[in-house]
Amino acid sequence: MKNRIWLTLPLMALQPGLALAHIGNDAGIHHGTAFFMGFVHPFTGLDHFAAMLAVGVWSVLATRRVWAMPFAFAGLLLAGGLIGFAGIALPVVEPMIAASLLVLGLLVCGRVKMALPWGLVVVGLFALFHGIAHGSELPATQAAAALPGMALGTMLLHIVGMAIGAFFKHRSAWYARALGGGIALLGAGYLAGVL
Repeated sequence: MKNRIWLTLPLMALQPGLALAHIGNDAGIHHGTAFFMGFVHPFTGLDHFAAMLAVGVWSVLATRRVWAMPFAFAGLLLAGGLIGFAGIALPVVEPMIAASLLVLGLLVCGRVKMALPWGLVVVGLFALFHGIAHGSELPATQAAAALPGMALGTMLLHIVGMAIGAFFKHRSAWYARALGGGIALLGAGYLAGVL
């Protein structure tokens, strides 16, 4: 019971902001510091939120080195954020974010084990595109403060995902199938909308 409360409370606190994150230059956040804007940005869109949770869940289900994929994702998210802050636009950002949900959801759903280097490539590629989307929506003049906040928010979501993955690991595969399938369906819906 205690485990469920610790997992549920943070998720409930974040629900008011769970709408697509891509709604404007500052994602509708008009107060607070750049660090705070960076920190909350990963929580403000269901697409980013679900992908970052999925990375945490999958890292626990896929490898013994559970921190490798979350750290790789956070690092390449920062690199993508710098690209986004620089104003470099790529036409495939939204389709790649949608594809990340579809692929990561399927990996969680199937509890797919993958050699760590390939897992790092998968999460790293998707992290770049999530970072570009984040970076293009936050104030470029405050990148130095917003990027650490974004990394911290991302890692927090990965840790919540890792806790969920640890819960799933020794239980029925249906838990992972339900969560992963839901994320994959979300990704398929977004992909159909952006193509």
